[in-house]
Amino acid sequence: MMLNRNFWLYAVGRFVSQIGWAVQNVALPLYVLDTTKSGAMMSVFLMAGMIPSLVLSPIAGVVGDRYNRKTIMVWLDIARGALLLGIVLSGLLSLNALLAVQVLMSIMGTFFGTATSAMFADLVEKEELAKATSTVQSLSIAARIAGPLVGGVIYAFGGITLAILINGLSFLGSGLFEMLIEYKWQTKKLKHLGEVKDDLLEGVAFLKDNKPLKLIMGYALMINFLLTPALTVVLPYVYRVSIGFNSEKFGALQTAFMVGMLLGNGIILAKLGNKAEKLLFKMLFIEVGLFIVLALLVSPAVAFGTSTLFSIFIGMNIVWGASNALVNVPFFTKMQKLVPSELRGRVFSVFELLAQALVPIGVAIAGIALEYFTPYSLLMASGVAGFAVTLYYFLRHKKAIINVGTEIDASRA
Repeated sequence: MMLNRNFWLYAVGRFVSQIGWAVQNVALPLYVLDTTKSGAMMSVFLMAGMIPSLVLSPIAGVVGDRYNRKTIMVWLDIARGALLLGIVLSGLLSLNALLAVQVLMSIMGTFFGTATSAMFADLVEKEELAKATSTVQSLSIAARIAGPLVGGVIYAFGGITLAILINGLSFLGSGLFEMLIEYKWQTKKLKHLGEVKDDLLEGVAFLKDNKPLKLIMGYALMINFLLTPALTVVLPYVYRVSIGFNSEKFGALQTAFMVGMLLGNGIILAKLGNKAEKLLFKMLFIEVGLFIVLALLVSPAVAFGTSTLFSIFIGMNIVWGASNALVNVPFFTKMQKLVPSELRGRVFSVFELLAQALVPIGVAIAGIALEYFTPYSLLMASGVAGFAVTLYYFLRHKKAIINVGTEIDASRA
């Protein structure tokens, strides 16, 4: 079954803005570091992008369920484009101005992201969700690969001004695509602030009463808390400090992971479709198992040369990326099926809030732990803990998790 016109307008619009955003995400850190030579200032910019999202995501969920999601999507893309073009044309490119822009972009991005995530499943048939999700993820990965490459060249050629200009134009272009989407939604305007609390409690109550959804979200949060810090803190430390890979090899390893994700999404698109959900636990065991293998490879007992380790890690990262895609797509598909459209914004915002709150805690713990423990022991601990959690869910809840959403598909058949 072919994906429809509305989906492609949604997907291409997001891809255009993601390319522009990836370009600016490369240029802005370079500009801040070139201007200040300060890692602390770079941290300030990162926090300016994270804190508004953390604080506002529950409110964004309420807004995304009450107001027309297409309208939110279109006008926030146009507003972001206008903001970026405005600061370029007015020459407001001081660090203070860019910091304020970072905060505003984070606020708008939070409301945009919640509305578009809630809207996504309404644009395709339920049996197309897996392929649609894989397509969107593939385009996102392509943007993440191409954006940094293009961003570095653009910054070298035209500096931060050209990077922001291109990003602003990409948001305007994205908004034009999204205007053409046909989407109907019954707006329920907020009459007073107390309704925000009531709506949030309704979303939380739905989450508490839905056991399959609690199972999936609980596992996802737990495994992210255990593994994400190892991926974002410990693994780069191993690559760069413990082994001593140069910047080219470091970048190649990250690219290999992205290539693997593209491969995994391609397998879902070309072959598996909804059948990918049946392979969920196999892919999960591969993911956590690779952590244990990686820990063994960097342990004192193994004495491979740098070139040999690089070749092994390239292959592992491709497999890792593919298995990651074959896990993420079924998880996202099941969550979309389980949550009614009118509650999707609130439920997803609660999940996003919990995920955003837990990951920084895990990252902070990993950073401190590296001062006291070897990378080998931390990777092994993450892998063993992830394996134990996955084994528990496999033995106790395999049938419930695998069958999530299938009863919905059957009722629609």
